[in-house]
Amino acid sequence: MELATVDQVIEGYGGDKSWLVMILQDLQDEYNYLPRPVLDRVAERLDVGLSRVYNVATFYSSFSLKERGKHIIRVCDGTACHLRGGPLLRDQISRSLDIDVGETTEDKLFTLEVVACLGACALAPVMTVGQKYHGQMTLEKLRKMLDFYRGATVSEGGAEEGTVEKKK
Repeated sequence: MELATVDQVIEGYGGDKSWLVMILQDLQDEYNYLPRPVLDRVAERLDVGLSRVYNVATFYSSFSLKERGKHIIRVCDGTACHLRGGPLLRDQISRSLDIDVGETTEDKLFTLEVVACLGACALAPVMTVGQKYHGQMTLEKLRKMLDFYRGATVSEGGAEEGTVEKKK
């Protein structure tokens, strides 16, 4: 594994171990997860114990030690979303992608996660794909959204409202 990027990120923070969380965030943005060789290099370069790096990487739920998909789908399981069909969406995603919560598709395109709350109760049921919120989801909107992120093109109104057409 090429570790020059790790060195560049650490140098960007002046090699200061007090920036460990930010360094790990930048590295996760780069690799989409925190592979073991990256954590080893961070510990070595910052002159901190590997256990400290792991403690930080496992304390924050935003970090992942497992390889994740290009598109991370987070389904809200807060009260409003749960009552308005969040579990149905989660189950449909799981069936459509043939993965369980916490798993990644074989093609590394999707990872499915469930979160306690996305803070958008008025849009319930709501889910995110990356940083994009998809609110008032229905099974039909879900189908279109998955087609969109699989590489389809969407006309008029985006993945939630438009007609999905496969790329040629």
